[in-house]
Amino acid sequence: MMLIALKTLTCLSAFNLFCGSCSSVGNSAFLGSTSAAANDHIMFVRQNPPTFGFQRLTALSVRYPDLGVFIGQQGCPDFLAETNKSGNRYQILYYLESRKAFACRSGSGNSRQVEFSGPYPVTENEHRTLSELRGTSD
Repeated sequence: MMLIALKTLTCLSAFNLFCGSCSSVGNSAFLGSTSAAANDHIMFVRQNPPTFGFQRLTALSVRYPDLGVFIGQQGCPDFLAETNKSGNRYQILYYLESRKAFACRSGSGNSRQVEFSGPYPVTENEHRTLSELRGTSD
């Protein structure tokens, strides 16, 4: 339990440090330039060394403040998946230890609003696959 709290605290500290140094222009440029790379992909989220998933999630948290608040409450996810459908952007946050996933939907355009749903159970197959991607066999 102490390891989880320490991991969450470390992740939040990194988010605060990273987000504090971001500007909206830089954030918009990063999100725009990485959207195609993130679309329909699942990304490993690790702070040190920072993965593409961590950088993407950090930038999304700046763009969508409610996402940053959510991560502050739930902790840093293990994986982030993104897709685009009917003009909406969807992010799925996977938490392997608790075997839960949350969906986050953002609209197109300049809206900074997001909607959350979940938690959804992570299936045994998803858990096994993601654990293998992460390099563990929980």
